Formats: sequence, structure tokens, C-alpha cells
Amino acid sequence: MKVLGHKIELLTGLLLHDVTMAGLQELRFPEEKPLLRGQDAAELENSDSFLLAVDTDWKEHDIETPYGLLHVVIRGSPKGNRPAILTYHDVGLNHKLCFNTFFNFEDMQEITKHFVVCHVDAPGQQVGASQFPQGYQFPSMEQLAAMLPSVVQHFGFKYVIGIGVGAGAYVLAKFALIFPDLVEGLVLMNIDPNGKGWIDWAATKLSGLTSTLPDTVLSHLFSQEELVSNTELVQSYRQQISNVVNQANLQLFWNMYNSRRDLDINRPGTVPNAKTLRCPVMLVVGDNAPAEDGVVECNSKLDPTTTTFLKMADSGGLPQVTQVRLLALLPSLTWPRVGGTSPLPEAQAANQTLCLSLVLQPGKLTEAFKYFLQGMGYMPSASMTRLARSRTASLTSASSVDGGRPQACTHSESSEGLGQVNHTMEVSC
Repeated sequence: MKVLGHKIELLTGLLLHDVTMAGLQELRFPEEKPLLRGQDAAELENSDSFLLAVDTDWKEHDIETPYGLLHVVIRGSPKGNRPAILTYHDVGLNHKLCFNTFFNFEDMQEITKHFVVCHVDAPGQQVGASQFPQGYQFPSMEQLAAMLPSVVQHFGFKYVIGIGVGAGAYVLAKFALIFPDLVEGLVLMNIDPNGKGWIDWAATKLSGLTSTLPDTVLSHLFSQEELVSNTELVQSYRQQISNVVNQANLQLFWNMYNSRRDLDINRPGTVPNAKTLRCPVMLVVGDNAPAEDGVVECNSKLDPTTTTFLKMADSGGLPQVTQVRLLALLPSLTWPRVGGTSPLPEAQAANQTLCLSLVLQPGKLTEAFKYFLQGMGYMPSASMTRLARSRTASLTSASSVDGGRPQACTHSESSEGLGQVNHTMEVSC
């Protein structure tokens, strides 16, 4: 086992070829795609390389809004009638900590070359942000949403496709409710549509007395199982939350997020004059995420004909982050060749090898995002690989043929009954 463990370390970052397993399909992973367990943690620990590695093509802007300055980074320029991709990060993070892994993923480049990408940092959460003065009133969640039209106007966007995580998903959903004409579609990860009740408020206050702010935020980002079992990744995020994000500013954002109101949405037809998101929505959550119940409830409140619910197998609280797990020793499996050499002699002699679950969450999420964009009439010729092989992927899309703003058309039939629309995908590798 010690020898095999040493060999696994040697495989980190190398090209994996022809992994043939009984009952499994062939998987190919180029070296830039997976981050082996510990490798993602190592990148996070080196804040300079993690935060700055892909920033050469990005331009920074500080934009005046009715509720203060917003720090924004942008790559590309508006392309005709195509919307911009606008992201908003979760509390405790910033656009780099939240989205670098996802937007740096190789398959994502096929998407981003067709769209301008705009990352928004919540006030005071960007790298190097100055501490707010004593008595500063942090914007409410509604006011954070009301700051975004200034970004859209500043860059001349006609409308946007929003990608939000946690608190950022809430802000983008509120933005779409207040300014529906500016939003073409939404990808909402780990969204909780409910406000905090008195019990939740008391629990948060108690947690603040007994835990440090980074630890309190980590319990929001990761499940208890992840906090215990994935210590390298959790420790890396703890270090970055402590050292990269201004703690006083983070406390203000955290307090405001925990003071949020209900999103106030209802499925059409369930209540008179129901208010809901009018644009296509893809809800995303990991099957081991602390936000799972909230996302499921959000799904129940949205229009099922325009909503896709993506539940990602083997995924935790950050579905856009790559992780690799060691599952078991299995007999009679063929070890991949490395650099043209023979299979590992130790494994070959023992007639057994290690089964690695390569949980390429950015790859699965990118694939789903491609389907989502195709449903809105974009990228009709984009290649599909992973989700096409998934046994439970259930989504077909059609493109608009008119030259104006594309109209969403995403439909699929449920196996539970004719005529019932089911936009649920459970994705596993």
C-alpha cells in the first residue's frame, strides 16, 4: 500500500489514459482538467498563484452605483445581441476564490470565447479591499441587487446570464425579480430562498460567540461530512478566507446575508398573482451540500416549464470545485499507462489497482451549462460529452430561429407520467 500510495503521488497532474473498469465507460481526462486531491488545496495555499494565474486578460473597474462602489473585473467585449455572463460569489469568498477553478477549466473556454464575462465582487470583498469606516451601513440584499443595473449600463450590456453561488445566487434572483428585462437566464447554485427565522438568528448569534468568523462561514460553505473528511480543501479555504478577505467587511456581509428576507416567489397557479422568475433558471446543488434543502424548496417555487434542477452526485458544498476521492481497492483492473510506460508492476503483480473516483465537478457543470445555453438558442453546435453519457441526464433543447433575442425552449418528458415536465438531472461519472 505504501508503494501504491507513492505511485499515486507521481501521477498528480499527468495525463490519464484508457481507464478500463468493469461496467464503466472509458474516461479520458487531459492534464489541465482534474485537480487531484491535495493539488487543489496546494493551489489555494499559494494565494499568489491561485488568485493571479488567469488574470492577464481581465480588466478591473470600480463602478459607481446608488449604494456605493462595486469592484468588477471583465474579459471581452459585448458581442452583438449576446448577453454577458455575470457572476456573483458567495459570502466568505470573492470572484477569484469562488469562480477561478470553474472559469479556468479547459472545457469552459468553448463557452467564454462566445460571451463577455463579468465578475462582480460584493462591496469590500475583493482582494486588497480597504476596511469600511466605523459606522458604515452595508447594503441590504435588495440594495446589492439594485446596484447591478449600474454595471449593466456601464458596460452597455443589453441583458445578462447570471451565475451565482449561495448569497450571490440570492442577489441575482432578487435582481431578476426587480429587473426582469435585464436578465436572460440564471444559474443559481446553493440558493436558499428563505429568510432567517428567530431560531436561525439565535443559532447564528450563538455560533458567532463560540466559533471564529472563518469557521462559521465554512459551515455555510461545506457540509459537516466535508468539514471532517476533506480536511485539506477545508483548511485551504479557511486560510484564504482568513487572509484574503477583509474580516471586518466580511462580518458586515455575513450579518446582512443572515438578515435577508424570504425571496417571495411562488410557483405560478399556486397563489393569486404569484411572483416568480420569468427567465430560464438552472438550479445546481451537490448531493452532499448544506444548501440542498433550500435548493429543493426553491425548485418547488419556480415555474417547472422554465426550470432545470441539477443535482450533482459525489459533490459537496462547492459544486464548481474539483475533488478526487479514493474509493477502494478493486481486483482485475487495468492501470492507465503513464508516459508510454508499462502498467505499475506492483499493481500488476498483485492483480489489483486503485479505483479513483475522478469527480470532475467543473466538467459536469460546464456540460450542463452548455445545455442550458443551447436551450436559450446559443451555441447550437457545442460538443457534448460527459452528460451525454450520464444515464440520468434528462434535458433536450431547441434553438430560436429568429434574429432577435433568443427565446428559451427547454422541455423534457418525465417517466412518471405523460405530459408532466421534469427538468431534473442527477449527474454522476
